[in-house]
Amino acid sequence: MDAVRKEVESLKDEVIKLRRDFHMHPELAFKEKRTAKIVENYLKECGLEVKSGIAKTGVVGILRGKEKGKTILLRADMDALPIEEMSKIPYKSVNKGVMHACGHDAHTAMLLVAAKILSHHKEEIKGNIKFVFQPSEEKDPGGAVKMIEEGVMEKPHVDRAYGLHLGNMFPCGVVAIKPGIFTAQADRFSVRITGKGGHGAYPHTSVDPVLIASHTVIALQAIVAREVDPLQPAVLTVGKISSGDTFNVIPEYAELLGTVRTLDTKVARIISKRIGQISKDVAKAFRGTAEISYRFGYPPIVNDSSETEFVQAVAKDIVGTEKIMEAPISMGGEDMSYFLKKVPGVFFWLGSQNKKKGLDKPHHSAYFNIDEDVLPIGVEMHVRIALDALSRT
Repeated sequence: MDAVRKEVESLKDEVIKLRRDFHMHPELAFKEKRTAKIVENYLKECGLEVKSGIAKTGVVGILRGKEKGKTILLRADMDALPIEEMSKIPYKSVNKGVMHACGHDAHTAMLLVAAKILSHHKEEIKGNIKFVFQPSEEKDPGGAVKMIEEGVMEKPHVDRAYGLHLGNMFPCGVVAIKPGIFTAQADRFSVRITGKGGHGAYPHTSVDPVLIASHTVIALQAIVAREVDPLQPAVLTVGKISSGDTFNVIPEYAELLGTVRTLDTKVARIISKRIGQISKDVAKAFRGTAEISYRFGYPPIVNDSSETEFVQAVAKDIVGTEKIMEAPISMGGEDMSYFLKKVPGVFFWLGSQNKKKGLDKPHHSAYFNIDEDVLPIGVEMHVRIALDALSRT
């Protein structure tokens, strides 16, 4: 462990430099061309087998150990968000309207440096390591399922999969983990309401889709409040309402966009059915019509119990027992779930918050930033998980 930690510490400046470079040059889902090229070249310099262009911009590096054995997968996501960065930092995004507001820049940097360190240990590795740099985690359908469809879990066949996500809801260095359900299923829906346009001064000659949309938003909240078992977590959020072009015209159309988060697919199906029924009935009551589109998104992440215990043991050696906690179930969605539906594995939070430094803004905030002291910890977690996982196969 001491030798690995020394290697990690010696590369602290490098992982920070990589992270800041990615942060300055964020790229949206399936457009991570610059990022992917840097990843590809870095992995080649480490002497790994490299496959690029997977799921458009995904990259995979393969490290084959000296002896045959099982294969593990380590994953990082690369995409940024359509957010204009507001922070005044030297490495602020130079791409207008695009920002790394969720930590994927750090995920990519940490896994790259872990790959470099692990390449130095090739002679002592029994088995194989796949370093998966995935496009489009933020935009459903994400890159994970596409990479799997294009064969990332085979040749060689992956036996276990591991991933981490920085978390600004936890103090720097805290490892938050739990067995079983870890994140929610993340679905999205739209409701297009059709009315009859006209002059805003003569509403009786029109059918107002804005009024219908307003009643629909309120009515949909009753699904979770009154039709879902209170012991079953569920969230229904309408995040966007759009309609009209000016102040004195009743428009023809209005559109609602929203998300549903559940821990049980059966609950999601009940909600999706009722969104359709209620939206159509509300529209009909006000002489309009409604068309509904519902997309079932990322399934819940389910962590394997034995793999959770294994990662907890690794974390105990790195950050200490006092910095290990049981993670609350997140109602956020994550497409790491597709890898963990294929093979046993685990996904966990690594705390990146530092309130004293003012680094405690939430994910997807225009002011989001992390305590970079977490970067070596993340690198060491990747390295130790890989070495320990393959040594016990």
